[in-house]
Amino acid sequence: MPAALTRFAETYGRLPVFIVLLLGIASGLPLALTFSTLSVWLTEAGVSRTQIGLFALAGTPYIWKFAWAPIMDAVPPPLLAALGRRRGWMILTQLGLIVAILAAAVTDPAQAPGQIAVCAVLIAFFSASQDIVIDAYRIESLSPQQQGAGSAMSVYGYRLGMLVSGAGALFLAEAFSWAVVYAVMAAIVGVAIVLVLLIPEPPPPEKPLVLPGAGPVGWIKATILEPFASFMRAQPQWLLILAFVVLYKLGDAVAGVMTNPFYLALGFSKSDIAAVGKVWSLVATLFGVFVGGWLVGQAGILRAVLIGGILQALSNFVFIWQAQVGADIAVLSVTVFVENATGGIGTAAFVAYISSLSQRQYSATHYALLSAFAATARTFLASGGGWLSEQMSWEWFFLATAFTAIPGLVLLLVLMRRQARSVESA
Repeated sequence: MPAALTRFAETYGRLPVFIVLLLGIASGLPLALTFSTLSVWLTEAGVSRTQIGLFALAGTPYIWKFAWAPIMDAVPPPLLAALGRRRGWMILTQLGLIVAILAAAVTDPAQAPGQIAVCAVLIAFFSASQDIVIDAYRIESLSPQQQGAGSAMSVYGYRLGMLVSGAGALFLAEAFSWAVVYAVMAAIVGVAIVLVLLIPEPPPPEKPLVLPGAGPVGWIKATILEPFASFMRAQPQWLLILAFVVLYKLGDAVAGVMTNPFYLALGFSKSDIAAVGKVWSLVATLFGVFVGGWLVGQAGILRAVLIGGILQALSNFVFIWQAQVGADIAVLSVTVFVENATGGIGTAAFVAYISSLSQRQYSATHYALLSAFAATARTFLASGGGWLSEQMSWEWFFLATAFTAIPGLVLLLVLMRRQARSVESA
């Protein structure tokens, strides 16, 4: 076997890395149920585009998950402590997901939009909480040499999970009611519980975060305050970094919240969107993630992030072409590939960047903090996308979304310049 293939097998062929892939699927599955798939259901129910855009706010828990990440790090899972910190919390969050998804399944968006919104928020809450635990499991169960492969497998698994709840859900919706679709998604989460029961619990930390007898004040300081204080000490430009993390994916997020309504408005069927817009998007994303990882190795993290950001912004112009051509499957294939390949490049570089900022001692909390700020773009800042699309033509809407990527790129250039200066002065 050639040396390159041997190294590939040694890196990706390990059981812990494969487990991360499966957990990534469980992590990615709920997202579309509160985002793209839900937008199709809402569109068919006659909900206005403005209201659909506001449903992006259901993802608010993804922003605030850093607030309770330290608690899930330090507190044993209620009733399931015997399974360990990570497995116990995983099962609790998955049980919550099943209940919330089933509650959405028995709700009619046309008659009770407020109720379906509450269900979406609950799904997002338990999904964000599951992400916290799965990220911590990945970091703790893999050796330092496996972290890169684990990150790649996590992204791949996440996209596969989104494919199940995206394309899979849309295919099911062609033959069954949305209630059945969401019930099937809840059943798949049940399969994830079986997986969690079969995997090993990672070893506990050598030193507990909270020392015995620390008291309430000591507990709060050790589990909540110190991880954030440590991050600020390590990153003098922390405020600028957080602003960049928020804005980097803004252009993609604003466009993404209205992508499915856009396809439906052009005349594409749900099967078209599922076959091309979802399945083909997975191929494009995996290609983009591979290229993005290669760019990180060749150009360095920040340069790769810059290249990915520029490509993401330019990719929104392909939607303008799609709007002018109309319901052309061939053009849709190009549109979907360009959008997702560039998104994959940007995501791979971006994940590498925020992972490099996470200190290993507080990696779960730091990663939760940074990924939560990144989620701001697809929730609060993207929630006005529906309203914006109703104020102008689709062509002007996607042109506007391309320009919303500029602030994030400007902040990145500032960070790169300041980093270069610090290296020169060192």
